[in-house]
Amino acid sequence: MRIGIIREGKITADKRVPFTPEQCKLIKARYPQLDLVVQKSRVRAFTDQEYESAGVELVDDLENVDVVFGIKEVNIEDLLADKTYFFFSHTIKKQPYNRKLLQTVLQRNIKLIDYECLTDRSGVRIIGFGRYAGIVGCYNGFLAYGKKSGRFDLKAAHLCENREEMESYLPYINLPQGFKVILTGRGRVSHGAIEVLGKIDISYVSPEDFLAKTFKKAVYTQLNLEDYFRKFDGSDFEASDVYQNPEDFKSNFMPYAKVADMLITGHYWDARGPKFLTDDEVKSKEFKLRTIADISCDILGPFPTTVRASTIEDPIYHINRKTLKEEASNEDNVTVMAVDNLPCELPKDASNDFGEELLEKVLPNLLRSDNDAIIERAALTQSGRLMPAFKYLQDYVDGKE
Repeated sequence: MRIGIIREGKITADKRVPFTPEQCKLIKARYPQLDLVVQKSRVRAFTDQEYESAGVELVDDLENVDVVFGIKEVNIEDLLADKTYFFFSHTIKKQPYNRKLLQTVLQRNIKLIDYECLTDRSGVRIIGFGRYAGIVGCYNGFLAYGKKSGRFDLKAAHLCENREEMESYLPYINLPQGFKVILTGRGRVSHGAIEVLGKIDISYVSPEDFLAKTFKKAVYTQLNLEDYFRKFDGSDFEASDVYQNPEDFKSNFMPYAKVADMLITGHYWDARGPKFLTDDEVKSKEFKLRTIADISCDILGPFPTTVRASTIEDPIYHINRKTLKEEASNEDNVTVMAVDNLPCELPKDASNDFGEELLEKVLPNLLRSDNDAIIERAALTQSGRLMPAFKYLQDYVDGKE
């Protein structure tokens, strides 16, 4: 088999890679029968020279490879027929802007493996950038609070060489007595955020104590489905009920918003379910939240204050609580951090983390045997057809929805 790492073609350029030079070196040692090449690029966080020094062949194009690994959607003009591709396709939710991409994949007889669909037997995702979204998003949340309050100033993550440098600024974080932070979710994103919270002067407390008590130092709590959702009929529920029938639930988030100063999001939200906060709740005198690090970045979704995605270069904006429109910063408005490509701020660290997961959890199934059908379950297309699990995309492909 001959594998190639593609040059990322999306604008704005993404500097992340599926495998770092050192990981490529390890792959070549572990699988000597494998040919591994890298398409030349000027935009990667790792230079062509670093790959060459690791013993990897540099090529101008990928015409002679069997399998192509990338990160973002491959530009349509760069899709080569009759090959296998691994990348985030952003098509499985029927995103209109990528309909032509999936149509072209089918027309060119491409086998498309979507990283987002790589799961274990129980359906749990085995790979992704969520951890680094949480790490950078949490850091950016405190950067936003520092700018809003004037208490401290952090160097932007994307200006740091790596995670180590970014975290060297954490001691500058100076939170007032009794400052309260909410973290939502239990997945990769929230776990990444907890890594950062564990390195600053803030303690965990239970959701119950968070609501009922005051504290002499800064604290955070972690909320999950059972904390911020309630069934309309008041009955008990399992987490699976929320995923299967989100319309049966109402939000119980406002009690936390009445006592918290800052929110970091790491949850999954279904548009069929309730908003966490209504417009009227944000406008009320009882609403205390003034800084939101919306890592999930669902535009006009569970939080009416997330009116748009922000950018790496300009990560924060401010929302007037009465009009829910952007305005200049002041004490009463809500400061929002809503960067939707957070792992790109630390491309070397994020790539290394992602590549390790690929190397350990995916590559063996590609190169040896796929006994657990990890690769096959994630294949959207093959032989010019949608695979059975993705037949629901047919009307999307045909332009009917």
